[in-house]
Amino acid sequence: MKKTVCELFAGVGGFRLGLDKLESGWEAVWFSQWEPGKSRQWAHDCYVKHFGESLDLEGKITTGIDIGEVNKMKIPDHNLLVGGFPCQDYSVAHGLANEKGIQGKKGVLWWQIRNTIIAKGAPFCLFENVDRILKSPSKQRGRDFGIILSCLDNLGYSVEWRVINAAKYGAAQRRRRTFIFAYKNNTNFSAEMKEEEVSNIISNIGFFAKAFPVSSVEQMKAINIEQDTVKVSDEFKFEFENAGFMRDGLIWTAKTVEKEEEPTLLRSILQSNVDEKYYIPEEKLPKWTYLKGGKKVPRVASSGHEYIFSEGPVAFPDPWDRPGRTMLTSESTLNRSTHVVEDPGTRRLRLITPVEAERLQGFDDDWTDTGMTNRFRYFCMGNALVVPMVTRMGNELDKIFASE
Repeated sequence: MKKTVCELFAGVGGFRLGLDKLESGWEAVWFSQWEPGKSRQWAHDCYVKHFGESLDLEGKITTGIDIGEVNKMKIPDHNLLVGGFPCQDYSVAHGLANEKGIQGKKGVLWWQIRNTIIAKGAPFCLFENVDRILKSPSKQRGRDFGIILSCLDNLGYSVEWRVINAAKYGAAQRRRRTFIFAYKNNTNFSAEMKEEEVSNIISNIGFFAKAFPVSSVEQMKAINIEQDTVKVSDEFKFEFENAGFMRDGLIWTAKTVEKEEEPTLLRSILQSNVDEKYYIPEEKLPKWTYLKGGKKVPRVASSGHEYIFSEGPVAFPDPWDRPGRTMLTSESTLNRSTHVVEDPGTRRLRLITPVEAERLQGFDDDWTDTGMTNRFRYFCMGNALVVPMVTRMGNELDKIFASE
C-alpha cells in the first residue's frame, strides 16, 4: 500500500516530522492548519517553511485554510489520516432534515475529521488528544469518547487507543496524551486482528502494544456501544481505562502498566549561560515562590457556598534529574505551570528557552525560529505532540502498510 498521509490540525508539523524521521517514504498529500482569531497564521507558516508551499484545493498558494470551509471531497486521496484535535463538548443532536444524520455542536473539530473520513475513506487513521478525553464531560463520564467510537464504528472501523506518557518511553517530558488508531474492517490488518484474543491485542500484538510495550494488563471490562450516535450523546456513560479496543460495536478497556524505558532527563536538554532576558528578576521571585507553593485559599462559589481552594506545591525550580513536566500553551508566562530551571552555567533561576521547549517536544533546535515572537514559539510547542512518539508509531505503520 502506498504510504500517503493527510494531516489535519497540523500545528507546526509534529506528525509529519515524526514520520519523516523514519526516511521510509511517507508522502504528505495535503495538510490543514488554521488558528481561529489570529491575524497571522504563524504555525501554518512554520509548517510551510519546513515542508514547502501551501496550496488550496484549487492549486493556489494560500496562507492557511479553515478546515470548516473545505470541501472534503476535494482533499487528495490518502491512506493515512492524522491529526491532533481539541478536547471539546462533543454533544450531538438529530439533523434537521427528517432527523437524518447527526449535528455536532458548533465549532467542534471532531466533526471535521468525521466528515473527512466519510468523504475520503482513509483505511487507517491516527489521532491525538488530551488524556482527559476519556473522562469528559464531568457530568457524563466517557460520553465524548463514546461518541467518537460510535462514529468510527458506524463508518466501518475497528479502534485501538492508549494513553501514552512520553517520559515512560524515553522522552524528556512527562506528557500524557491519548492516541487513537482506527483501521477499516476490510484491511488485511483487521483480518489479522480478528484472529486474536482482545487481551492479547491490548497486551502484546496490537498496534500500541508493539509501539509501546506494557508489563501488565489489569481490570479488563467490556460494554456495547450504540450505533445511534445521538443516543450515545444522550445516555452513554462509561469509565474508560488507559487502553482499549473496539470491534463491531463491542468495547473492551483495561488498565495497562508501561514497560518503562530510561527517560531523558531535564539536565540533558538545558542550555547554559543563556540570554539575560530569560532570567527571573529578583523582585519577581516572591510571586513565583507563591505560585509554585502549596496553598489553601478561602473562596465563595457563585451559589454563595464558602469553601477552601487548596493545591499542593510544584517543584521550584524544576529538578534536573527528572523529565520535564507537561508543557502548556502558557509556557513562559508568570504562572504555576511554567517551567523554572537553574541555569547550568550561571546557577541562576530562569525560564526555559524556546530551543529547550522544542527539545522537550522532540523537535529539532530552532524549528519554530521562523519570524514568530518567542511568546508564540512557546504557544506552538505547548500545542504540539512529542515527535519521537510519532516515530515509534510510524515504525509499526511501516510494517502494517507493507502487508496491505
